[in-house]
Order: sequence, then structure tokens, then C-alpha cells
Amino acid sequence: MNIYWQLFTTFSRIGAFTLGGGYAMIPLIETEVVQKRHWIAEKDFLDLLAVAQSAPGVFAVNISIFIGYRLKGFRGSVVTTLGTVLPSFLIIILLAMFFRTYQDNPYIARIFKGIRPAVVALIAVPVFTLARTAGITLRTVWIPIVSALLIWLWGFSPIWIIIIAGTGGYLWKRFYGTHHTS
Repeated sequence: MNIYWQLFTTFSRIGAFTLGGGYAMIPLIETEVVQKRHWIAEKDFLDLLAVAQSAPGVFAVNISIFIGYRLKGFRGSVVTTLGTVLPSFLIIILLAMFFRTYQDNPYIARIFKGIRPAVVALIAVPVFTLARTAGITLRTVWIPIVSALLIWLWGFSPIWIIIIAGTGGYLWKRFYGTHHTS
């Protein structure tokens, strides 16, 4: 089967069946790209996630671009991006056409209320997977917790968190080297 078609259909399935946005896509992308198809190593996937998160734009599109580019260059990035975006685009168009008619329907409201906890779980799973893959230990778990609290409770800019964490990691490695790794 043509690799471009495989990329398109893989990312189309992920884009079509993921509720909750880009973060909910992470376990599906990881399963397909890392575990099933072995297109990308787990460590490389983690690096791509970090870059996709740091890049401006929609996370789901960013990660699909980076994976497509890593696998097949510019054409691969176009194919994976179309695969990710096209299903959502079509679904949103259909929903918009029918939403006015059914927006006050109590059954539809219940369906969406039932979907919410599942979306939270879909977002929580990649957080724990990323923490394990990133090597977060009991000694370093305070870093993401403090970062999340600074952003959530005090409105601290994620850009500053990234800059401070990057600078801190660089300085730690520079002055303590590999002798004091966790």
C-alpha cells in the first residue's frame, strides 16, 4: 500500500474519531505511529510532542505536520495535515448545519454531558504516558506540578515556564553534568 495513502488514512481515522482536541489525540497517534506501525521511536515521538506543543498553532495539526515531515518530508506533512483536518472540518460543517435544529434537544444535551468525562480521561492518559516517557520521577514531579499551578492559579504565561524550565535544565546539566542525574 502507498505510504502516502497509509499516512492519510491513519491520520483521517485519528482526526475523525477523537473528541476533545489535540491532547486527546496523543494516545491514538502514539498507538498508531509508534506501537503499531513503528514509523517513529517512542523517544522521537516525545521530542516531536514537545516541539508541537511549543510551536504556534493548533497542537493536533502541529504534531501531524511534524510526523508527516519526519516520515516523508514536505509531501508527508501535507498528507498527514489533510488527514487530520479534513474529517473534523466535514463533521463541523455537518454539525453546524443541524445544530440549530437540535441544540435544545435534551437527548443531545445528555449525549454531550456523557462525553465530557471520557474526554477528560482521553486527556489524562497522555499526561501520565508522557510523564513516564520523559523520565519524571518522585524527585522531579514537583516541576510539572508547580508549572501547572503557576499557569492555572496565577495566570503565569506558559512561554515563561518553557523559558525558565529550559534555562534551568541547561544550567543544571552545565554545572552538575551527568553526575547528579535522577
